[in-house]
Amino acid sequence: MTFKYNNVYLENTSTVTGPYEKNGPLGNFFDKSYDDLYCGNKTWEYAEVQLILDSIDLVLKKQNKTKNDIDLHISGDLLNQTVASNYASAQIKRPFLGVYSACASSVETLIIGANMIESNQIKNCLCTTSSHNNSAEKQFRYPVEYGGPKPITTTFTTTGGVAAYLGREKKGVRIESATIGIVNDYGIKDVFHMGAVMAPAAADTIYRHLKDLKRDINYYDMILTGDLGIYGKDILKDFMKEEYNIELNNHDDAACMIFNRDKQPVLAGGSGPACAPLVTYSYIFEKMKEKQISKVLLVATGALMNPSMTNEKEAIPSIAHAISLEAIK
Repeated sequence: MTFKYNNVYLENTSTVTGPYEKNGPLGNFFDKSYDDLYCGNKTWEYAEVQLILDSIDLVLKKQNKTKNDIDLHISGDLLNQTVASNYASAQIKRPFLGVYSACASSVETLIIGANMIESNQIKNCLCTTSSHNNSAEKQFRYPVEYGGPKPITTTFTTTGGVAAYLGREKKGVRIESATIGIVNDYGIKDVFHMGAVMAPAAADTIYRHLKDLKRDINYYDMILTGDLGIYGKDILKDFMKEEYNIELNNHDDAACMIFNRDKQPVLAGGSGPACAPLVTYSYIFEKMKEKQISKVLLVATGALMNPSMTNEKEAIPSIAHAISLEAIK
């Protein structure tokens, strides 16, 4: 399912990170970074809440708005019952929708917000997303204190919070169209290879987006996927060629951009709901505002992994949502 938009803009963004992201190749593009993974709080979960609240404060300041000016807050994270988003929204006290598409949550929030603005149901909204390496590890794998070894295909969950202000004012970047993903299940059970799990979902969404809009892959200056990592990135390219006969030459992956794998112990690259938007809302957003990049298809990918199901040796489904961003002419 693909939508076209006439008057929706990603007016402003903000990004807040932990120390690994700060020390990566895009560190200078982030608005704020913490040297302490606790972010001044007592637990990893409260640290993640802090990341969301900081990103909201920053984007509102950029927009010269207050919390009371916001019609709707949409947010998603990895934790059970989207608890980081819930706790953050409890402090801003605006109408709230919590979403979950795992690491594809950021684009889901944008699609919901864009649809509601386009249909004149709301005038603006805040879309936030977060992840924290240690809170995610504790929930989905082992607490970091356990020190368990991991294979090289494992991705490293980003620590960050992001906020996007969506509205009708012609500023920032235009949201041109979007495609809602379909859940894919290729029977992959390896919890340490999320790139392999998510690559088919990314391919399916890219193909359907192009087909629905009757576009060639070269319509876009850049196809940016979220957290496939170096191995998933190669799988996606092979899958697109073999399944759809599409050469994916104008592609990069946020997981491969956010860290320096030669100098940082991040294995296959980044992951987490904050990974794709940290790259998009900082580096890509600035390049598009400066007209250095004109058209980007952001495809956020999510492994719909449940620890109970994976412990029962069940496969991991995946999904990918896409949104088309265009520089304002």
